[in-house]
Amino acid sequence: KPFARSLLLLLGFIFLGTAAALAFGGVLVIMMFDSYRHLFQESFLSLPGWLAVAAALILLPTGVLAISIAVKSSRYQQGALMYLLLVLLCLEMSSAILVQFYTGWMASEQKRTMAYLSYQYNGTYSQGSGSRAVDVVQRKLQCCGAQNYVDWLKATAASWRLPAENCCKKYSRCRSDLGHLEQLFQEGCLKKLEDWLHFVMTYLFWCCTMLSILELLAGVSNGVLMRYQPLHDLRFL
Repeated sequence: KPFARSLLLLLGFIFLGTAAALAFGGVLVIMMFDSYRHLFQESFLSLPGWLAVAAALILLPTGVLAISIAVKSSRYQQGALMYLLLVLLCLEMSSAILVQFYTGWMASEQKRTMAYLSYQYNGTYSQGSGSRAVDVVQRKLQCCGAQNYVDWLKATAASWRLPAENCCKKYSRCRSDLGHLEQLFQEGCLKKLEDWLHFVMTYLFWCCTMLSILELLAGVSNGVLMRYQPLHDLRFL
């Protein structure tokens, strides 16, 4: 019993501290799909992020409740904690499963979409969503083309000048000219985007997985303490 109480107290503080880490991972996923929404047309792809944010919000009262139970046990609080832990497990495991499912699918989707948009770029700074998407990706990731800057040679309107000034480094007279490669970002956008996607999704996956394990420990500790509480009736359920 003393060990279960101490463990539950420790886990309560951990829940309060890791709520910010889980919310951070969820916000990263949401912001990533918002920033590159032209590459990922499906709006439901940000669902794992929203589930993680919801779990982070529930994690705060769960941590407070765990600390309170460790200090002074209450049958009603113990029952409420069990329900909150169950909700958290559902949210976090759903988010982790969706992350694993989406990661492989999105890698192939972004490769196809990025190659298509690069090929269709008209080179006249059009206001079309496809052209804007290419500009945004190149500017934010500081990259050029899908695989590298050579991809622009295959585009219909590229000729021997790159159609996007976002390929330029911070040179005052950079004109996206292939004759001055030292002024251009030579790394392709696809690899950078894949690396960023992998980092964000892996971060969220492990946050959800580790917290799920800790919540199972909290449930076991709470169950041990419940054995020592007198059971007057089942109203706490």
